[in-house]
Amino acid sequence: MKTFPMFLRMADRRVVIAGGGEQAAQKCRLMLKTEARIQVLAPRLDPELHDLHRAGRIEWLSDRVTAKAFENTALVFVATGCPGTDAALHALAKQAGAVVNVVDQPDLCDAITPSIVDRDPVVVAIGTEGTAPVLARQIKTRMEEILEPGLGDLAALAGRLRGQAAARLGPRMRRDLWRWVFNGPVRDTHARGAERAAAEMIKQAISTAQIPAPAPSAVALVGAGPGSADLITLRGIQRLQEADIIFYDRLIAPDLLELARRDAERVYVGKAPGCHSWPQDKICDLLVAAARQGKRVVRLKCGDPGIFARGAEEAEALTRAGIAYEIVPGVTAASACAASIGGFLTERHVTDTLVLTTGRCENPDTPPDWAAYLRHGSKVAIYMGINAAPDIERAALHSDVPGRVMATIVSNSGSENSRHVRCEVRALVDTIKAHGLQSPAIIFLEVEGEAIAANTGAAQPAPMALVR
Repeated sequence: MKTFPMFLRMADRRVVIAGGGEQAAQKCRLMLKTEARIQVLAPRLDPELHDLHRAGRIEWLSDRVTAKAFENTALVFVATGCPGTDAALHALAKQAGAVVNVVDQPDLCDAITPSIVDRDPVVVAIGTEGTAPVLARQIKTRMEEILEPGLGDLAALAGRLRGQAAARLGPRMRRDLWRWVFNGPVRDTHARGAERAAAEMIKQAISTAQIPAPAPSAVALVGAGPGSADLITLRGIQRLQEADIIFYDRLIAPDLLELARRDAERVYVGKAPGCHSWPQDKICDLLVAAARQGKRVVRLKCGDPGIFARGAEEAEALTRAGIAYEIVPGVTAASACAASIGGFLTERHVTDTLVLTTGRCENPDTPPDWAAYLRHGSKVAIYMGINAAPDIERAALHSDVPGRVMATIVSNSGSENSRHVRCEVRALVDTIKAHGLQSPAIIFLEVEGEAIAANTGAAQPAPMALVR
């Protein structure tokens, strides 16, 4: 970010607006929403500003302008409409040490005015650092549609009741209370115009220390997807924002963790292939211990928690400890890898069977028998297969397959280092070495030849082009 968004306290602070025309009036309208003391510097005022002055809502200074006029200000707007005059006033304001916004001249701005969605005290500010104001207005329009007009009144009501809630409820129950207020029947009731009924619902919950809606599970096993922050689910983001502590994997993208609450504790429990510095039983113990401390816990796992992510082991440990948990599914690597190369895991008349398997097992002497599924119309997706490539190649070549087996290796899908190569399975090991393909990766195996017979009974060639 080139600019840092921040909300400033404006009550009784001095804001100077240099200019007496429409541009200055626009900034006045904006600042009148605050409790700032507004002074307008101009030899003349347009009718709107003149009326505001007569009503006592702004102060008018028509004297000769010097740097002293800009001293001890929270903010200065320069809005005369004349580029030369604006530049001169900007120089005086900077001489006085002021934070300055010059209308329509971003290079002279210390502060940039955002597009604002006002549901006082709920305020959403949208900025594009001056690069795309039209986009900012489009986002503002969407937010105006999403946030009901009375939301600010509900937020203000919650603010008035926070002290009462703090006196009667512990930290965990308070979070459950406000989650229920803003994400359930109270908000719906208030939005319908029944403000008094909504207030009574909140007061009843506080006085009885009973939250009517069931509280979410103490631990959420959240699928982060294949890596990109925009491929996590909305529920996954919600759980991250509710979490007190997050235990995350090695391949979790840093910008994905930025979606969490700023004060949430982040604990790295990643494992690199062949380097298990965090044994699974230790991770399970950490989840149980954190939940028993009353913390809202998220176990953030790459891909989907239920697909080769050892989520079942963590769920079993939580169940033994009597701790409720929730599974939030994520985009699994096979789906992401197929999509990244413009392919599909199943296709009508081409692929009717999908097998998800792994190249790495707890017991290397009993590998999964995925080769039995290699046939026309099937696709085998092998997770964690790079280091097991010799075994995969050997198993495919020694299986009773009616045709030539092709392999597509997709490495680091969704990242800047994403690569994919297609080859015959007999050349799998050499291809991986030649192209320097590394984990994380998915290896797709398919049998070339006739596709599944269509309803007409005629066979069709499988549309499998070489992936480059």
